[in-house]
Formats: sequence, structure tokens, C-alpha cells
Amino acid sequence: MNRSRFALLVALVLTFPVLGGCVTARVEEIREGRTEMSGTDAIAVLGRRDRPSTNETEFDFVECVARNMGGTSGIPVVPDKVFRDTLFPWFEPRTAPVNTRDLPDLISHPAFVERLSGLGVKYIVWIEGSTRRTDSNGSMSCTASPAGAGCFGFLTWENNSQYEASIWDIHNGRAVGKVSSAAVGTSYMPALIVPVPIIARVKGSACSSLADQLKTFLTADS
Repeated sequence: MNRSRFALLVALVLTFPVLGGCVTARVEEIREGRTEMSGTDAIAVLGRRDRPSTNETEFDFVECVARNMGGTSGIPVVPDKVFRDTLFPWFEPRTAPVNTRDLPDLISHPAFVERLSGLGVKYIVWIEGSTRRTDSNGSMSCTASPAGAGCFGFLTWENNSQYEASIWDIHNGRAVGKVSSAAVGTSYMPALIVPVPIIARVKGSACSSLADQLKTFLTADS
């Protein structure tokens, strides 16, 4: 190994933990109707659960959005499991509505309306999307010997989060808008004896930006 490469790797190992991974995020919204939340209104945050499972939205992302929208100063959120269990079987993976054309049929069932009223849910936030690795570069080699073990190299990879939340007015049986969140981030792993992963929190950034915009969307007068 020449000295210039060694010096560069040392600088990377020392610098990247301070800088962290790079993330760029953006949000967009389309409003199709007025939204109002009273003190007794709640929302349900659900993720798509299709077959095959590759089309499902990650449950941890759905939980993250619900958690960020709720809390002591947020919007009342009915947990995904509670909502689906209470409204069984209408929101099971095989029977759940996939668009608002199915809502009029749902709200025509007296049992459905009765259970929904018990939860106080006015809006359903229906999330679709995923986080995927889109690129990776670099190499790393690790060796072990009687004198010790270590790794040398430099890896980078890029993750891309793309999510869209449709907001459904469950009482009126129509969509009132959509909010989308996209985040792209590059993570690094330099290694000089010990690998040092510098992770770009892409999914977390997409979650927080989507949750913040949804809160604004649902509570803003329009």
C-alpha cells in the first residue's frame, strides 16, 4: 500500500464519523378536499399488505409514521393492529380496499360503521412504497493471521426511499389528497483494521418528513 492511499483512508476513517451519511429528502402534496379534525377525531395509519409480499409497505415504516404523527402533542392515532382487529375482516390483506372506489361498499355495512364509530376514526392514511438499495461501489478485504486480524477498503452504497400516503375520508367515502415523501442517501464504510459504518438514515428521514407534512395537511384549514 502506498503512503498516499494509506493517508487518504486514515483521513476518511477520522472524518466520516463526524460528517455522517448524506441524505436529501423532499415532500409533495396534492389536496383534493377539505380536512378538519375535532378533538374527538382520530386517524388510522395503515400500510399496503398485498400478495406477493414484495408489494407490502414495511411495517416498521408505518409504525414510524404513526408514532411521529401521534404523541402527546400530535393527532390521535389508532394503531394498525387495533384498527385491523376491530374491523375484521374488512381490512385483512385479501379483502382490504385498494382505492376509494371500494369505500362506498364498506360504509354501506352497518356493522362496519358501528365498529368504526367506536374507534373514532375519521381519516385513513394509506401508505404505499418502500426503501431499496439502488447502487453500491468499492471493495473491502479482511485477513486473519497469528499476529491479528483486520480489514482494509472502502464501500459506499445508496438507498432510495419512495412513499406515498393517500388520505381517505372514511365517513364521506372519498379521497381528500395525497402526500409523498422521497429520500436518497449515501452510506459509507471505510475500514482501516476495523470497519466503520457511516449510515445515511434514509428511511428515518422519509418517515419524519412524511409524518410532519401529513399533520400539516390534516390540521390546516383549506
